[in-house]
Amino acid sequence: MNLDVLRCAEKSVLCWLATLGDDGFPNVSPKEIFCAADDRTLLVANIASPGTLKNILTNPSVCVSFIDVFAQKGFKVKGTASVVRAGDPGFVTDSTPLRVLAGERFPFSSLFRIEVQSVETILAPSYRLFPDTQESTQIESAMQTYGVQPRHAKR
Repeated sequence: MNLDVLRCAEKSVLCWLATLGDDGFPNVSPKEIFCAADDRTLLVANIASPGTLKNILTNPSVCVSFIDVFAQKGFKVKGTASVVRAGDPGFVTDSTPLRVLAGERFPFSSLFRIEVQSVETILAPSYRLFPDTQESTQIESAMQTYGVQPRHAKR
């Protein structure tokens, strides 16, 4: 993962973790507590995710997506997930940055460690259909759609 991917992950409020269910259908679940451990590894806290846990134990192939909802750009990360439980080697190290993000609000006793195999860019169709699309215009449009105002820098 390059610096752009790492920055996007850091700015994202949610990521979407896709697994394959035992019924053969994809399962996508929002995850709120996640971070990059390094440029080849994502960490996701297992908070109330029994379906995701079961699916990863059956088939470790996963896809994680995160986007900047205002710029309407992001990344899709494919990889292989493993479950790291409290007491397992590496749990304390891997869980530390996630616990900082989670605080006391979201306790967890396991996490998903995703070894990244590939990364693809996600772009809103406007960027592809209209090559002159500017990120600033996309942000302005999204802010209007969501009814939010931009933050002004403090002086």
